[in-house]
Amino acid sequence: MNNFWIILSHTYLTKLKTKSFIVTTIVMLVLMLAITNLNRIMDLFNKNGVADRIAVLDKTGQLYTPFKGQVKLINKNLKLSAFTGTEKEAEKKVENGALRGYLILSLDKDNLPEGSYNALTIADSAIYTDLQNGLQQLKTMLAARQIQLTDAQLQKLYKPVLFKKAALERNAKTEAELNQARGIVYILLFIIYFAVLMYANMIAMEVAIEKSSRVMEILISSVSPIRQMFAKILGVGLLSITQLVFLLSAGYYSMQKNMEELKGSFSDFFGFSELPIGTIIFAVIFFLLGYFLYATLAAFLGSLVSRIEDVQQMISPMSMLVVAGFVIAAFGLSKPDSPFITVTSFIPFFAPMIMFLRVGMLNIPLWESILSMAILTATIISLAIFGAKVYRGGVLMYGRSSSFKDIKKALQLTKNK
Repeated sequence: MNNFWIILSHTYLTKLKTKSFIVTTIVMLVLMLAITNLNRIMDLFNKNGVADRIAVLDKTGQLYTPFKGQVKLINKNLKLSAFTGTEKEAEKKVENGALRGYLILSLDKDNLPEGSYNALTIADSAIYTDLQNGLQQLKTMLAARQIQLTDAQLQKLYKPVLFKKAALERNAKTEAELNQARGIVYILLFIIYFAVLMYANMIAMEVAIEKSSRVMEILISSVSPIRQMFAKILGVGLLSITQLVFLLSAGYYSMQKNMEELKGSFSDFFGFSELPIGTIIFAVIFFLLGYFLYATLAAFLGSLVSRIEDVQQMISPMSMLVVAGFVIAAFGLSKPDSPFITVTSFIPFFAPMIMFLRVGMLNIPLWESILSMAILTATIISLAIFGAKVYRGGVLMYGRSSSFKDIKKALQLTKNK
């Protein structure tokens, strides 16, 4: 057992000190802080207000004030200013960067407002849409006056239809709870997807590197293959936990510092203002189960190759399973109760993401999540037993190897030992 801890600590400390791990952690930390401080970063670029400044040339002399009021109701950050110069002067200001664009207001043949928006580019459709919606509301208001509709009649005409949704199932989540859960699950699915894929690949690379250095023969003679394999899996697992705890702690601290700025937009959309403890617990459980499942698979696949260049080709089917699970989960975000999602949530290679999706978004019976965890655990144990046999023979195979037929050769070598 002493050799197990030696391999585990050696794997953990060696990877922890590598430049690639440190650089990757720093890059991910910068991205995490950039996302949680996105509002402040955008404000730095827009601090002179030019990005959202629109000049309005009102040819009628009467549309600007009501139009500005309508736009303010749609987008408070859009800055409109009356422009008294010519169109050529407004165009020069846009070209010089003093304005984002300019809007010309006029009346059509029916004496109703129309507009023409001009900017260097029209790639930002949000500004154009806000201006168009503001002008449409103004046109509706003026048209109602022409046909002598009162304000009360106009409000009655455009009052949104009352349409309620209610779930008949007991303890079913409300629409607000579903929207919040969808945001949380979406973020955590990304974490599970990238973490499982990245750290499983790391294990396969670790095995291939040691095998290519010819130290595997010494290790395999002094440590049993299953101990050696799980020492590496747990070593990289501790590394992943270290990295994720560091990144998530920094991200959470940064988000708490910016909660006031993010409130009502980013944090509310993704549900970060109120993180359910149960969802976090299930995320950790399914992350660990998914990690051990794919890490075990990656370890014995990595033992089949002798060259580092062949690792990606060998583990590419495993990577496709992770991608398929993520794609199915992405589909399930809009239809978490569909029969297809229910069935795939019990398939071991998809369960870490899809069952977590169902747990996060639906009030499913507890036995379903326990059954899925039990199937996952049984699969991991079966894969570990089979993988240990393949691992023991695979680490002694050298030469070019990139075919799954080599699994049979590895098992044959294990029997002959």
